[in-house]
Amino acid sequence: MPDLDNCSRCGRIYVRNIRGICDVCRKEEDQLFDKVYQFIKKRQNRTATMLQIVEATGVPEETIMRFVKEGRLKPAQFPNLGYPCERCGTVIQSGKLCPNCASNLESDLKQFEYEEERKRQIAEREKKTYFTDK
Repeated sequence: MPDLDNCSRCGRIYVRNIRGICDVCRKEEDQLFDKVYQFIKKRQNRTATMLQIVEATGVPEETIMRFVKEGRLKPAQFPNLGYPCERCGTVIQSGKLCPNCASNLESDLKQFEYEEERKRQIAEREKKTYFTDK
């Protein structure tokens, strides 16, 4: 039996699918995508900024960013499209973190691992074994 769920956008009950929204909302989203794609596929609009696309199409910025994040719009073809880094908000075109935040996170993780190893070594040195003569 198929799983039922409530649509995250409109609240309707639907049979659960990959997108997590009902068919009505999916069709509306596809129409918005077509509107954005028709605008930016024109040669003169390929380098349009996010603000220009929003003004020309009326599609909310969050929706356009979701299209980029989902891979429906390729930043390689449209260089001014992107979405915010989940940590600092810098506009990125792939992944979840910008290179700077990823580097900071990696160095923090290395520092944490170093400190944990140091704590383990100290605890190991402080272990005392007592022997008794029989």
